[in-house]
Amino acid sequence: MLAVPGPLPSDGAHYVLEVKWDGIRVIAYLEGSPRLFGRKGVDVTGRYPEVSRLEVPGHSVVLDGEVVAFDHDGKPSFELIQRRMHVGDPGAHGLLRAVPVTYMPFDLLALDGEALLDRPYHERRRRLESLGITVAPTFPCHPDVVAATKEQGLEGVVAKHVDSRYRPGTRSPWWVKVKNVTEREVVIGGWRPGRGRRSGGIGSLLMGAFGPDGFVFLGHVGTGFSDAALDELYTLLAPLEIPRSAYTRELPREIARDARWVRPELVGEVTYANQTTEGRLRAPSWRGLRPDKIPAEVRL
Repeated sequence: MLAVPGPLPSDGAHYVLEVKWDGIRVIAYLEGSPRLFGRKGVDVTGRYPEVSRLEVPGHSVVLDGEVVAFDHDGKPSFELIQRRMHVGDPGAHGLLRAVPVTYMPFDLLALDGEALLDRPYHERRRRLESLGITVAPTFPCHPDVVAATKEQGLEGVVAKHVDSRYRPGTRSPWWVKVKNVTEREVVIGGWRPGRGRRSGGIGSLLMGAFGPDGFVFLGHVGTGFSDAALDELYTLLAPLEIPRSAYTRELPREIARDARWVRPELVGEVTYANQTTEGRLRAPSWRGLRPDKIPAEVRL
């Protein structure tokens, strides 16, 4: 069961909040030989032996949860979990020690052969919490909780209706994901051609900002545009095209190979979830141009 994006529900008394862990969704069948499956039904048992070793004494269970990698500050790190998500034998690559993971179960789908999908969420949680294993905590549905997650640099929360039934594979309005996003100004340093419906035009913009080392790459943004906005950007960027990148450091080959470079003279605004250790903006979305801003004033 998946959540829909939205604001915090107004009828908070009928919801509880869970932290959005910024990890990898995994269904764990802990009955006989443990089996783990990702969102698309792919068997990922070998990728996360830490989860496969999880035991629920005296019970067989089916759990829904997230595999999370925590950084040195104890915060969930999607950047770290990416190092594990496609590795079939992490032990052979030294990743079990370098990037340990933790399973954070938040729902109980079956217990001792009894399917619980049609039980209300509050009952499934009560039975999950009675199993004696570490589970993802819940909190009251209140704006202060959301504010606290933002202050701690977490991705956001998921609000779950206490009477919601579990519907596998369905994106249900009974679960609402409330994401913490940050706004910032960026300077456009180039663009990459689009595909499909955007073929022949702008597919994504290459972002940057100025710092002590010059013009620094912040990543690329390809969502949040209307067709009219893309047409306007194409018109504005065409006269600014230059033969070489204005970024101080060479960009990764997979990004630079089809890029069209421009003089860094246009400023825009994006929202984003957080930044990687390399300084890239995660999950950026375009908000619009900021003609009132001077590029040189957009700093790291």
